[in-house]
Amino acid sequence: MMKPDATDSEIEHGHAPHAIAERLEQGPEVNYLRDWVFGGIDGAVTTFAIVAGVAGAQLSTPIILILGAANLLADGFSMAAGNYSGVKAEQDDYERLRQMEIRHIAVTPEGEREEVRQIFASKGFEGADLDRAVEIITASHERWVQVMLEEEHGAPKVDHSPLKAGLVTFAAFFVCGAVPLLPFVFGGHVAAGGNALLAATAMTSATFFAIGALKSKWSTAPWWKSGLETFTIGLIAASVAYGVGALLRGLVGA
Repeated sequence: MMKPDATDSEIEHGHAPHAIAERLEQGPEVNYLRDWVFGGIDGAVTTFAIVAGVAGAQLSTPIILILGAANLLADGFSMAAGNYSGVKAEQDDYERLRQMEIRHIAVTPEGEREEVRQIFASKGFEGADLDRAVEIITASHERWVQVMLEEEHGAPKVDHSPLKAGLVTFAAFFVCGAVPLLPFVFGGHVAAGGNALLAATAMTSATFFAIGALKSKWSTAPWWKSGLETFTIGLIAASVAYGVGALLRGLVGA
């Protein structure tokens, strides 16, 4: 419950009748944050994993740049294509369920009305209120179908664009994944006292933290906690990659 002394600044949106009407008419905002976080974290992790692995194996800077660039383009495109296909599959499944409900309402309308009745009875409706709820829901064919999709199948409408989801994923992957390569692009070397690798580590760590801090805007976690969580996940993956590279260097050297 909201505190009695809460102010308007603590409310995320207006509750005046006209403000409510405008917000409901616009519908829920389509958000591609998941796609950005997904692509950004994976881009930073996989590219830094390559940098750390190659550095652990004490290979040359050109190899780091070649493998890193290949990862940015190939793996970035792969992730974008996978995300595109995943969102498209969600839309296809939603349409499959929608067509199924349209068919069921046409073939067995009384059975579908009974489903509506039992759904709303489970919500506490009874007697005349329950009869009226069923009557209102089934009076509109589109509303009837929508209620069945949401209540029976738990399938809210997917408004995400598969193309936009794929492009956002690729952009995040490329931008965040390029960060670990920058020290080497500007002349850093693996063997130069470890300065380039240290710079790549610091810059990638900052990227992990920034992604997590940004993610907190859409969650209840404090920005620093979300940032540290993503920072920790990223560095664990990088440490594993560096360890593998160092182990392989020892095996090759043996």
